[in-house]
Amino acid sequence: MAKYDIFVENKLCKGCNLCVSVCPKNVLELDPLTDKCKPMRPDDCIGCKMCENMCPDFAIAVEPAGGANPYATINLKSEQED
Repeated sequence: MAKYDIFVENKLCKGCNLCVSVCPKNVLELDPLTDKCKPMRPDDCIGCKMCENMCPDFAIAVEPAGGANPYATINLKSEQED
């Protein structure tokens, strides 16, 4: 079971491969279909955040398992709306 969740915001990822190259556990790969970073072995993640710190576009985040997705958006309906 993974101790960390790895979130990738595909809209921000440009496929530069920097995160993949610094991961000491080879958790990440570039998806050949999208050319975007993808956590292929999340169970191997040690939570060092080297990938997160290396990403020039802030497209990746590492959080303890069960943590909130920092890229999630919440749509709140205003009480004034009918």
